[in-house]
Amino acid sequence: MTDPQALINNLSAALQASNIASGKSALNQLKIWMLEISPQDPPESLTLAATALELGALLSAADDDLDAFARNISQLKPYYDALSASSSSTTATTLTTERKCHVLGLNLMHLLVDNRLSEFHAELELLSEEEAGTPFVSFPITLERQLMVGSYDEVLNAGTNVPDASYTFFMENLMETVRDAIADCVEVTYKSLKLTDAVSMMKLDSVEELHEYVEEKRDDWLVEGDMLTFQPPPVGSKAADIPSMKLISQSLSYATELERIV
Repeated sequence: MTDPQALINNLSAALQASNIASGKSALNQLKIWMLEISPQDPPESLTLAATALELGALLSAADDDLDAFARNISQLKPYYDALSASSSSTTATTLTTERKCHVLGLNLMHLLVDNRLSEFHAELELLSEEEAGTPFVSFPITLERQLMVGSYDEVLNAGTNVPDASYTFFMENLMETVRDAIADCVEVTYKSLKLTDAVSMMKLDSVEELHEYVEEKRDDWLVEGDMLTFQPPPVGSKAADIPSMKLISQSLSYATELERIV
């Protein structure tokens, strides 16, 4: 007979030891056990199932697997709802799990990375004031506000102040998105820029890292000595580009010819 608590202990130990393969094995066994769990089961069983999926989400983040993370979150939400319903019917105290705010915060980070802002705000509406005030949840809320006002420098600096190491994976993905946004602004603001200044603006660690970024994502940027030169963007059609006098002359000519014909 499956012992869910023993498997959860194994999963937790594997996560702590960064043993991804062992953790996945324990999680798979737990998910087979969960097939027998229903929302009407005792709160103890629901809590064990939710805990297993929370650990699964953390394991996915440690494995840099966004798809698996999203699946675990999707499977986890019904257990949160069941625990909330069970709390309402049996006790005045809300039943919760140890890692709930941690995982909810990571999910908000995931939505930010994917730029799914409508879902981000929908998730915020479901949080209690107490949950929103925890460091795990307030961190992505602050990041989202900084992104909305264009405080990219503050977002990049936030990478050194994550509430838990599990946030690092999501911050790295978010920082890439922010760097791309900074690069878009830089190339239309400057004709050229010192390499060292560009490194500082984009919060890169070295000129070599800037070279790698240019090679991978900005092949239209030119590195000339210690300067970075930006190609002017393609010029679209502007009013000044329209040969108005020529068109007027042609129109008058056509009108004159029509008048002669008539």
